[in-house]
Amino acid sequence: MFRELDAEAVLLDLESGVYFGLDAVGTRVWTLLLEHGTPEQVYARMLEEYDVSPEILREDVLRLVGELAGKGLVVADSAGHAAT
Repeated sequence: MFRELDAEAVLLDLESGVYFGLDAVGTRVWTLLLEHGTPEQVYARMLEEYDVSPEILREDVLRLVGELAGKGLVVADSAGHAAT
């Protein structure tokens, strides 16, 4: 379950009852994952939107997606797309 509140968001794993909070940038990563499906596509889109070092952005996007996957909030399908 996803709920956006004032540019931030809360994700809830209904099975475990665990909440995961996202700041504004994390919320943008989440919404782009929903729209585009892969961390690489999220990275490319965010690179256009934010004034940030490409290396730092790639690391941050991959770290967040890894954390979300580690909590079972996203999984990769056979084509490498994130499923929420």
